[in-house]
Amino acid sequence: MRIQGDNIYLKMLERKDCKTLWNDYEYDFNNPTEEFNIGHSDEKAEKWFDEIQNLQGNTNVRLGIFLANDIVIGDIALQDIDRINRNCSIGIGIAKIVNRSKGYGGEAVRLMLDYGFTYLGMERIYANTLDINTGAQRMLEKNGLCLEGIERKVKYLNGEMHDRLHYAILKEDYYKYFVKGITLGGVKG
Repeated sequence: MRIQGDNIYLKMLERKDCKTLWNDYEYDFNNPTEEFNIGHSDEKAEKWFDEIQNLQGNTNVRLGIFLANDIVIGDIALQDIDRINRNCSIGIGIAKIVNRSKGYGGEAVRLMLDYGFTYLGMERIYANTLDINTGAQRMLEKNGLCLEGIERKVKYLNGEMHDRLHYAILKEDYYKYFVKGITLGGVKG
């Protein structure tokens, strides 16, 4: 499966891609939005790949984010897929700081929303982020996700308590917001 965008494409991650992402990951000390994780290794990348394979197609659809030159820069997933209630969460990660805030994440989210609504039959897709992750908030809102709620002081990070923000988009809102009679994404099997 390959989902083609304008500047990126999404496809299944291979073992080598997981190693690349694991080794390329850079913690943003100037904009800390998650805990500092020490100990990235090839062994952990192997375990991550195995975990992806175990969940793939069942409760998760995780794909790599690739530039046109076939370099993997991140991953995106529809997670906790609930086929009965037709909802799931979306999560994304871009490994290197230099590739963040370039629009790649937003484009990947649009492609994955289209896949979730059009091909998986989801009715609601949701995401969570911390109050200090203003980049993620802008990207989610730009992609039509609405702030639905706030869990106050739920995460202790870098000596401070932070709120968790809950966003979601409904299928009908997605189609009104983006599609307007055409399908985005260009999914190729």
